[in-house]
Amino acid sequence: MTQPLRIDFVSDIACPWCAIGLSSLQLALQRLGDSVDAEIVMHPFELNPQMKPGGEAIVDYLGKKYGRTPEQIAETQAMIRERGASVGFDFGTRAYVYNTFDAHRLLHWAGSVGKQLPLKLALLRAYHSDGKDPSNHGVLVEAAQSVGLDGAEARKVLDSGAFADEVRAQEEQYQSMGIQSVPSIVFNERYLVTGGQPVEAFEQAIRQILDEA
Repeated sequence: MTQPLRIDFVSDIACPWCAIGLSSLQLALQRLGDSVDAEIVMHPFELNPQMKPGGEAIVDYLGKKYGRTPEQIAETQAMIRERGASVGFDFGTRAYVYNTFDAHRLLHWAGSVGKQLPLKLALLRAYHSDGKDPSNHGVLVEAAQSVGLDGAEARKVLDSGAFADEVRAQEEQYQSMGIQSVPSIVFNERYLVTGGQPVEAFEQAIRQILDEA
């Protein structure tokens, strides 16, 4: 018997663990096959809401925010590349950190036309794999077109400032629920799993949730 499963995925394009977590979650759902009918809904979270235009070098940003040395950052990035490869996500060189608010606005729009998850995956690849700037409207329109969305409509959304209030309202909603780090994944609006968990951990969690349902 196929059971429905709602998955609210709170994340930021700038977060490497969100790319790992989403890839891992999708692999877990593949393993579960026809036993689950999952609906994945993306929700915004900004790691760098005050980021200036043009971004900031990742070494400078992480050094100031977490007190990490360039050597520690390089070690962490190497570990992230390994974890990504284990779930089929290819990390390239990420030299800069960028503002992602406009990307979240575009994702909100994509949700209204049934293309939110494909666009999220395209944006994660654009930044983490290809090192592109997800605050650049040209990059965002290119990602939208790559998943079959209308480029002119995407540009109109970005240029107009549409969905800014909706994105901020969702950010405030999840922060008020205690979400302070990403990825945070809420199953059936009741069960919270955080972090870029291994495939097996997601699979086990989903099986338990379905059994309780």
